[in-house]
Amino acid sequence: MAGSGGLGGGAGGGHGAGAGPGAVLRAPRTPLLLAALVLGVYCLCALPGRCPPAARVPAPAPAPAEPPRASLTPGALVLPVASGPGRRRFPQALIVGVKKGGTRALLEFLRLHPDVRALGSEPHFFDRWYERGLAWYRSLMPRTLDGQITMEKTPSYFVTREAPRRIHGMSPDMKLIVVVRNPVTRAISDYAQTLSKTPGLPSFRALAFRHGLGPVDTAWSAVRIGLYAQHLDNWLRYFPLSHFLFVSGERLVSDPAGEVGRVQDFLGLKRVVTDKHFYFNATKGFPCLKKAQGSSHPRCLGKSKGRPHPRVPEALVQRLRDFYRPFNHKFYQMTGQDFGWD
Repeated sequence: MAGSGGLGGGAGGGHGAGAGPGAVLRAPRTPLLLAALVLGVYCLCALPGRCPPAARVPAPAPAPAEPPRASLTPGALVLPVASGPGRRRFPQALIVGVKKGGTRALLEFLRLHPDVRALGSEPHFFDRWYERGLAWYRSLMPRTLDGQITMEKTPSYFVTREAPRRIHGMSPDMKLIVVVRNPVTRAISDYAQTLSKTPGLPSFRALAFRHGLGPVDTAWSAVRIGLYAQHLDNWLRYFPLSHFLFVSGERLVSDPAGEVGRVQDFLGLKRVVTDKHFYFNATKGFPCLKKAQGSSHPRCLGKSKGRPHPRVPEALVQRLRDFYRPFNHKFYQMTGQDFGWD
């Protein structure tokens, strides 16, 4: 028992001795070992492929791209785009021609109709900017509600060879409006516009006739545009005649309500724009819109409309009449309308 007690006492004495000076020397080993262990784990994790992958934070979804706009591309036209309710749609009707025929007047008259929404500027999509795509074209259009018609006008479409095919590719049911005018008067008006921007322009004779004395020069655009039958031939390869309405530029001046009435019928619209909306401005020589509600002034087209024509000798005018006559007669036959230019 004494031995057992000695053993127990020795063990107890050894524990008691461990609490003495020897214990003070061993105590720091625990934090040192812990620090070494942490350092080792860190070093192992620092090696490529040894650390567990960190949780990835999902990247925020990109913001929806803005629709392409005309102002985003260098050299593009800055076009006014209406805002408000509704949505942008491709046009259901186009005024495709002709330059200096009365297209601006017709567009402004039609914009009086509450069911017509039209782009004010000429987008030139089907002749100049087609490579920008249909989404870009639609982004230019004003917003419309159900039952309203979207329109635009670009007179150069009528003489652009690729335009009919491109328009048909977008909408084979497109309604097409062509405003035509006596081609001789139209050519002189075209020249007057160019002359106002280029004062040093050669004379009308020099441009309209080869070498000023020879045959009519159809290479000059002012002459070429008036070959309506040739241009219409190209369009009829893609659209039936029933898709066209031919508006007389002369009657648009003498009877604006009557011609606009025909256009409203063609578009399937109620005849809202009538003779009560017009008065004849003797100074300008064409009709203007009566003052709108809330306005103290009537509304006429801009200063560039109704500019005086330069004087062209009657002999030259007659030569142009003779030149255009067969083309005019063919155009009458193609359209079923006699415009009375001869």
